[in-house]
Amino acid sequence: MNTATRTIDLKRGQQGLEVQPGYFARRDRWDWLFALLVIAGAVWAFVHYRDAMDIYEEWILAGTAPSLIWLGWFWRPMRTLMVVVSALSLLAIWLYMGPDGNADLARADQAFMLKYFISSQSAILWMSVLFFMSTLFYWVGMFTRAGETFEVLGTRLAWVAVTLALVGTMVRWFESHQIGPDIGHIPVSNLYEVFVLFCWMTAAFYLYYEEQYKTRSMGAFVMLVVSAAVGFLLWYTVVREAHQIQPLVPALKSWWMKLHVPANFVGYGTFAIAAMLAFAYLIKQSASETRWYKLAPLWLLGIVLCLEPIVFRQSSMDKGASYWFVYFGVSALIVGGIMAARRRIAERLPSFEVLDDVMYKAIAVGFAFFTIATVLGAFWAAEAWGGYWSWDPKETWALIVWLNYAAWLHMRLMKGLRGTVAAWWALVGLAVTTFAFLGVNMFLSGLHSYGEL
Repeated sequence: MNTATRTIDLKRGQQGLEVQPGYFARRDRWDWLFALLVIAGAVWAFVHYRDAMDIYEEWILAGTAPSLIWLGWFWRPMRTLMVVVSALSLLAIWLYMGPDGNADLARADQAFMLKYFISSQSAILWMSVLFFMSTLFYWVGMFTRAGETFEVLGTRLAWVAVTLALVGTMVRWFESHQIGPDIGHIPVSNLYEVFVLFCWMTAAFYLYYEEQYKTRSMGAFVMLVVSAAVGFLLWYTVVREAHQIQPLVPALKSWWMKLHVPANFVGYGTFAIAAMLAFAYLIKQSASETRWYKLAPLWLLGIVLCLEPIVFRQSSMDKGASYWFVYFGVSALIVGGIMAARRRIAERLPSFEVLDDVMYKAIAVGFAFFTIATVLGAFWAAEAWGGYWSWDPKETWALIVWLNYAAWLHMRLMKGLRGTVAAWWALVGLAVTTFAFLGVNMFLSGLHSYGEL
C-alpha cells in the first residue's frame, strides 16, 4: 500500500470517527419556531381555560406540549396540520363570541363559516364527504393511465379530511363547555365521537406509511375501512342523533378517559390498516389464480364483509333499513369489482415485501398502544369500580384482542411468520377487534355499556 492510499484511508477513518451532531443540534430554526408556537399555544390554553381544568388535566396539558413538539420534529407534515387545525379552531371560537364577549352557540346557524364549514358538525360532515372522495380517487387511480395524478388527489383530500376531523373535534370540545359547567368534556366519550377519532387517526397513520414507503396504491384499500367507518357514523348520526352533545355518565368523569381512549384507538386504527393491507396482499397473491376453490376463501371474506350491515340493521330495530340495504349493495359491488379486476389491481400494488412490512409495523405500533390502553383501563377501573379487573365482557374481549396480536407478533419475531398465513391472521384479528369494539355493545351487556346501538 503506497503513502497516498494510506493517507486516503486515514482520512476516511477520521471522518468515520467524527462525532455526529446531537438530536437538538440537528434542529433548524423552523424546528425551534414550531416549538415556540406549541409552547405559546399551551400557555394560552392554560391561561384561558384553567378554570375548566383539574390538576390532572393541567399535567396532561403540560405533557402534551413536548409530545406535540416531538411529533412535529419527527414527521414534518404534522407541523402544517397542527398549525392549520389550531388556526381554524381559534377562528371558530372567535366566531362563536357574541358582542358581549360571551360564547353564543346560536351563532352556529348565523355565522357563514360556522354554519357551512367549521362548527363541529359542519366540519365532521365535510370530513365524511372528503374521505369518501379520497377513497374514490385512490380507486380511480388504480385503473387509469393518469393514476398517479388521481392518487395524489386522494392523498390531498385525505389530509384535508383529517384536518377537518380534528377541527370538528376541537370545536366540539369547546361547544360542550358552553352548554353547561358540568357538561364540557373531551369528545371521546361515545360511539359518535370515537368513530370520528378512528377515522382521522387511521387515515393519519396511513398517510405516514404512504410517505415513508413512497407508494400511494395502498390507499385504495386502507381508505375503504375509513369510508366504512364514515358510513356507520352517518347512519348512527341519523338514527341516534348522536351528534348531540350529552353529559357524561359518572364513571366517565375521569381524567383516565383522556389517555385510555386515544391509546385504544391508535391500536384499533393500526390494526385496521394491517388488515386492509393483508386483504391487498391476498388479492395480489390471487392475481394469476383461476381455480375457483383457491379463490373461495376470498369470496367468502367478501360475503362476510357485505353481510355485516344486516347485523347492524337487526340490532337497531330496523331503523335505517333502506340505508343498510344500499350499504350492502355498494359493498357487494366493491368486493365483486376487486375480485374481477384483481390482475390490474395487483400490478398497481407495491411488492409483497412492502405490504408485509407495513402490515407488521402497523400491528407492532397498535399492539404497543393497545397494551398501554389496557393498563390505563385497569387503573381507571380501579378508580371507578374498586377493582383492576372484573372479567366484564369488554375487558374479556380486550384481553382476547391483546392475546391475538401478541401471538401474531411472537410468531413473526420468533418463527418468521410471513406471507399468506400472516395476512389471514391479520384479517381474523380485525374481525376479533371489531367484535370487541362494536359487537360487545350490540350483543353483550356489562359495565362498559356506554355506546349502545
